[in-house]
Amino acid sequence: MNVNPYLFFQGQCEEALRFYADLLGGEILALLPYGPEGCQDMPEAKQDWIMHGCVKLDGTVLMGSDSPPDRYQAPTGLSVSLEVNDPGQAEKVFEALCDGGSVTMPMEETFWALRFGMATDRFGIPWMVNCPSPEAGCPE
Repeated sequence: MNVNPYLFFQGQCEEALRFYADLLGGEILALLPYGPEGCQDMPEAKQDWIMHGCVKLDGTVLMGSDSPPDRYQAPTGLSVSLEVNDPGQAEKVFEALCDGGSVTMPMEETFWALRFGMATDRFGIPWMVNCPSPEAGCPE
């Protein structure tokens, strides 16, 4: 069984998934626009928005779509958790996610992690970047 994040956007899905694929070394598997048959609730001017997108990332899949304008809700009560095993790489990823977004918790050492930080990226997606301490005992 797999649990994969599915993210919703307001017209930036393609840009966001390409950004995540580039930043995280992933591969775009799908970017399917609504098109004329995709969704009757999608205005004609937004038919090029993404109905379903998928990025393969080292052992998991990150999916997303653009919500019809009247159905979008900003994410609350969750974060996409990203585990990065190298502290330098964790810092680099965190900085990129913060660019144009906002920091919730600065990247720092914690009792469970060599580096940990929380941010909301420029697309409105909340992230937790974790570089676990070997003593933390969390499975990979």
